[in-house]
Amino acid sequence: MIHIEKVINKRQLKSFITFPSNLFQNDPNWINPLNIERLEHFSKKNPADDHIEWQTWLAKKEGEVVGRISAQVDSLHRGLYGPDTGHFGMIDAVDDPEVFRLLFSAAENWLASKGARKITGPFSLNINQESGLLIDGFDTPPSAMMTHGKSYYSARVEQQGYTQGIDLLAYWMRLAELQFPPSLAKLMDHARKKVSIRCLNRKKFSEEMEVLRQIFNSAWQKNWGFVPFTEHEFAVMGDQLKFLVPDDMIFIAEIDSVPVAFIIGLPNINEAIADLNGRLFPLGWAKLLWRLKVSGVRTARVPLMGVKIEHQFSRIGPVIALLLIEALHAAFGKWNIEALEMSWILESNAGMRNILEKIGAIPYKRYRLYEKQL
Repeated sequence: MIHIEKVINKRQLKSFITFPSNLFQNDPNWINPLNIERLEHFSKKNPADDHIEWQTWLAKKEGEVVGRISAQVDSLHRGLYGPDTGHFGMIDAVDDPEVFRLLFSAAENWLASKGARKITGPFSLNINQESGLLIDGFDTPPSAMMTHGKSYYSARVEQQGYTQGIDLLAYWMRLAELQFPPSLAKLMDHARKKVSIRCLNRKKFSEEMEVLRQIFNSAWQKNWGFVPFTEHEFAVMGDQLKFLVPDDMIFIAEIDSVPVAFIIGLPNINEAIADLNGRLFPLGWAKLLWRLKVSGVRTARVPLMGVKIEHQFSRIGPVIALLLIEALHAAFGKWNIEALEMSWILESNAGMRNILEKIGAIPYKRYRLYEKQL
């Protein structure tokens, strides 16, 4: 008999966070997130808590956890898309249709009680955090802040009446194979007369974070499911970037001294924590610091990139993106980065996909965002 348990205390939350480590224990591509980070994610320390109300559940069978799910209501999302929206997320479970049915029933009943009728997901906790259900690419580990999953998840989710909203793609690129075809190189040389690329100015870090936030919110505002980053969210992100990202992995593009685009390269923290099993103590901190600051990691991810909307459909817009990628490539070489993931890219973003594929990147993972009308 399967029992659904609402998470209401720290003991249950710990079970919620650690369940995937048991579920994926025989998966060589599973990387356990840091437990302390996951605990903060589901606490007031998560800046998204300012505008998201959430609840989580566990599924138990004979006293053992066999599944989990979350449900969220985002006031910022509702302000843009209507007061009847809601989301699900953090879905992990054994391959049992009844477990999935009961978990989704609990999440949907809670969402309905909050006035939600249009459900999208999975998000953890919104689209600016971990998003999407892995559909293809199970044979490689996830990069930092990307999700993993089981191959049966998609079928089980679709059995609950969810259909494809949109797919997200992750591109993989080996730095040694990056090349700019002559036609693109010519456009880039011409654009250099107008566009300047600079590193982030750490002496004005908070002001620079606000510049990046404004660019991102402009660049992504027309994308599927867009929710703007708040000042609080970007400030907290900035605190993390100070620790994780060297100054020369954040670049800003300017035209006439006005910022118009940016790119961030993030050393792949998943590579650094792969053998820590989610624990920083007693020696995990020392290992993590050594790997990030001394021995280095060999892979990276580009989690954020944007060109202001007024330039996206101009002739120079795509070239600005190429100039930023070129600048980041040089920085990665300095830090001995050998390969990177660029993610995520909306499947419908033909322009960016075309750019990436022309310079040698290949799509290697696919994630799906689902939707359902209650």
